[in-house]
Amino acid sequence: MSAERTVTSASGHPRQDERHRTGPLVVAPRGAPAGGAGRRGGPPVHRGHRALAPLTADVFAAVTAALLLPDPYRSPALLALLLAGVLALNTQGRLYEDTLAPSLLDELPALAWRIALAWCAAAVLAPALTSALAPGLPLMTPFTPMPPATLLTAAALHGVLGAGGRALAHWHRRAAAARRPRPVLVLGHGGQARSVAAALLRRPRCGVRPVGVVGDSGDDEAAENAENGFERGAGPGGGPGGGPGGGPEQHRDAAPELPLLSSEDELHRAVIQNDVRAVLLLSGRAPADDARAAALRSLGCELWEVDPRGPAVPAPRDRARPLFVAGFRCRPLVAADRPRPSAGKRALDVAVSGTLLLLTGPLLLACALVLRATEGPGVVFRQERVGKDGRLFTLLKFRTHRPADPQESATRWSVADEHRMSPFCRFLRGTSLDELPQLWNVLRGDMSLVGPRPERPFFVDRFSLRHPQYAYRHRMPTGITGLAQIHGLRGDTSIEDRCRYDNAYIDSWSLWQDLCILLRTVGCLLRRTGS
Repeated sequence: MSAERTVTSASGHPRQDERHRTGPLVVAPRGAPAGGAGRRGGPPVHRGHRALAPLTADVFAAVTAALLLPDPYRSPALLALLLAGVLALNTQGRLYEDTLAPSLLDELPALAWRIALAWCAAAVLAPALTSALAPGLPLMTPFTPMPPATLLTAAALHGVLGAGGRALAHWHRRAAAARRPRPVLVLGHGGQARSVAAALLRRPRCGVRPVGVVGDSGDDEAAENAENGFERGAGPGGGPGGGPGGGPEQHRDAAPELPLLSSEDELHRAVIQNDVRAVLLLSGRAPADDARAAALRSLGCELWEVDPRGPAVPAPRDRARPLFVAGFRCRPLVAADRPRPSAGKRALDVAVSGTLLLLTGPLLLACALVLRATEGPGVVFRQERVGKDGRLFTLLKFRTHRPADPQESATRWSVADEHRMSPFCRFLRGTSLDELPQLWNVLRGDMSLVGPRPERPFFVDRFSLRHPQYAYRHRMPTGITGLAQIHGLRGDTSIEDRCRYDNAYIDSWSLWQDLCILLRTVGCLLRRTGS
């Protein structure tokens, strides 16, 4: 069921946690240890830990306010309804979303009316819920309706506790950001991007610190020529650019010169060396900047759109509360149109691979015995392959061919019509039975049932240089079969076509699509066309 036919490797037992570092585009995940420095990739860093502090404050406030009610009004049903209402309303109001500069005063109106609404809804629904649960729960006591004064007092206490907890969480985060601002890149037109970067550097307590400007070198030169012309036209005393109020000199002194990053290699180095986790994209940017933004997102960076135009341009209507950093309106850009693999994919992998290993156990044993009798020792071979986020893992297969030397194993592009194979080995490859040991890789978590086929490091380096989109295949766990394979892209076929199909699979991933690919793979096997 493989996409390509490879030969054995003499690499022995490679290190499981080693990262592939030789290719220019294959990157290791953000959480890699120091040994993997120099490569990083994958989806944007998970922001759930930033929502944990306000979420904990809201839960603590709700539970405390409910438990401090007088005995006649204290009820598990009320507490459950209150928690569900508060968390649902705050999530709907985006009160748990990440902000570059969090502030309690900005959140307070939305927080207050949501707390009041949650208490009113819980007080109305609690009697009905208690009555419905009472027959099945004998210990459930009837709920006594609360008078308005008690309801108002409880909601006010909840609001004070919630606001206090959120204020403490935001203060701690702002203090940490002031001590160690988040390094960011600014992407946009050269002159405008440098102006925004300089403004952020003049406000070190805003929590971000620009470390580079992303754009074209021509834009930067044009901005510099315009600034030089502006300075030459200014008088020596009090002119538009030369007097005490002439800002260009002050502007240059206030902000250090930031490097201009225009190539993809420069972006890689800047992100890795400065540990950049966020990129500020200027609104009104050129279409060419969208490709750079996609590359930065693939490196694990969050994307924030910043509007540098000021109040002269009306801000778009948005139901979310406005966010500002150093006076610039901003909003997070979330790739909601590209679903991420869920726990359901891993559950499907474990269930199917475990079941197939049990059902095909006798077949695996029979194949191993025949190989041992006809080919000699070394029934299963292990070979280094590049998996998700550039991680190396050991792929298992039945040995159907013995290379002449280790160099041939690592660098030879072998296809299915290998003339030096015995009839039984050719049968194993033709029926894809040689791939069955990879079910153990799936069960261990090295691979998935469905995903881009893994390749050897030597060819990953080569294909990444020739095809810029090849490295983006490693956003997803590699698989035994995939969208490219069921469309006949296996063996000695176009790498460019494989990249296109693999990236299309990742961008449109769904659990239903995995099931469809598995069913179509079974059809390919029954027709003896491989997968």
